[in-house]
Amino acid sequence: MAKRRKKPRDSGHIDESWLLPYADLMTLLLAVFIVLFASSTIDESKLQQFSSVFNELFDSGQGIMDSSAPTPVPVPKDSVGEEDEDSSYIEDRRSLEEIEERLAEYIAVNELENMFETQLKDEGLLVTIRDSVLFSPGKAIIEEEYAILANEITALLVFDEPRQIIVTGHTDNVPIGSAEFASNWELSVMRAVNFLKKIVENEEINPLLFSAKGYGEYQPVASNETAEGRSKNRRVEVLIQPLVLQDGSAFE
Repeated sequence: MAKRRKKPRDSGHIDESWLLPYADLMTLLLAVFIVLFASSTIDESKLQQFSSVFNELFDSGQGIMDSSAPTPVPVPKDSVGEEDEDSSYIEDRRSLEEIEERLAEYIAVNELENMFETQLKDEGLLVTIRDSVLFSPGKAIIEEEYAILANEITALLVFDEPRQIIVTGHTDNVPIGSAEFASNWELSVMRAVNFLKKIVENEEINPLLFSAKGYGEYQPVASNETAEGRSKNRRVEVLIQPLVLQDGSAFE
């Protein structure tokens, strides 16, 4: 009987078709890692950089096995410093917001909404006081009946971290022409100075952090054509300045 011939064995070739799905799996895992890592940080610029690398990887049609060394993601040199600066600025803004809340509570409790106004601006917290709260028309001396109110306002200007404060006087455009004041400029300056003197009577306040100035009729906030507008223009403003500027530097 003839013997059957054995089939020749393969020449040693190894089937590597499994590498393709493996490479795709590794690419998918890399994509998941990039997304998770990028979304875990609040730095938007870094997120965009990671996204750019991710898009280049898939747009090129290459898998992990075909790709060369990963493209390094540049890290901004000053990124850490910027985060610190931003956090200092944000913390200071929150502190000013807390001061504004205390002032708003005082105004509400004493029903002074028509006499006081607060506004948080880039240059600091601005507190506006209508002139009728403190002064008689054409006068710069604080009325005795408002002395207690002025003292209470002063107490609200004592902070854990001392801040520079500017007191500014403003008037309407009606000429003063009195024997005491030759112009609205002089009236506005003296109102600011007299209110400032009342503030620094408080022993907890450092006078070196306070200053006063007057603009007369030249910085109106309303039209001088109406009685209501002129009433708004006659005011004393207290500007509580920030400790940190937006770029993170200390306010000077």
